[in-house]
Amino acid sequence: MSTKPAFRATLAILLLWLSGLAAAAPPAVEPAKVMLMGMFHFANPGRDMVKSRVIDVMAPSNQTYLDGLAARLATFRPTDVLVECSPANQGKYDQKFRDYVAGRFELPSGENYQIGFRMAKLAGLSGVTCFDEDVIGWDAQPMFDYMDKHQPRTRQELEALYKTLSATADKEQSTLPLAQLLHLASDPARDAFNKGLYLRTNEVDAGGGFAGADASASWWHRNFRMYANIQKAAAPGRRVVALAGQGHTAILKDLLAVDDRRKSEDVRGYLDAGPVTR
Repeated sequence: MSTKPAFRATLAILLLWLSGLAAAAPPAVEPAKVMLMGMFHFANPGRDMVKSRVIDVMAPSNQTYLDGLAARLATFRPTDVLVECSPANQGKYDQKFRDYVAGRFELPSGENYQIGFRMAKLAGLSGVTCFDEDVIGWDAQPMFDYMDKHQPRTRQELEALYKTLSATADKEQSTLPLAQLLHLASDPARDAFNKGLYLRTNEVDAGGGFAGADASASWWHRNFRMYANIQKAAAPGRRVVALAGQGHTAILKDLLAVDDRRKSEDVRGYLDAGPVTR
């Protein structure tokens, strides 16, 4: 007796069973999408090396712009809004957000509130997430001490550069509209220049204690930790917006670009009034 008919029948049943499993299988979850928004600090505490005055974001025209910006960012349909604050302060931010939604909290000038809170409310979220790293920071003092003792000219050139950059920032903050300032905070050329500032001092004490390289590494170390917090939020299917100073986002964008489990969304298409361009 030939086994071919029985084999064909068994194969047909197996194929039907497998097709049924495929039909019943849940659809594949899309990779997370992450939008990194480079910022200048709306309420500048003066802790950055490059210091400048800041545009008045509380002016009526800027408040109108920020309302529109938050509405455009909300069209991204974020599931999470991450802001540059210490996780130790998460409880305080949660309470402030609840008060804001209830109409009991007037937004201060900081970007975490003016953009983060506005966007999260419009997106229907329960709050924002603090994702900063405040244990590891830019450990530059040994490098500056070395320069003062062994490379005073390098230190003078660096201070002159910081002074020039501060003057440029002052002029921009005094003359440019808020939308253009935010474009500059997400500009790839500015990102590259920002990272290049650390390479200017990377060679300090090369071959010795490597004070310059260690200072640079400490800054990348902080940003690797911040990116780990982004990864934690950006699980498959999530849509994450992260706001941080350009000194951070310049590096975070590089990490996101090589993260094969997450996709990037360019914020620049959301910055201008009018339809969102993607």
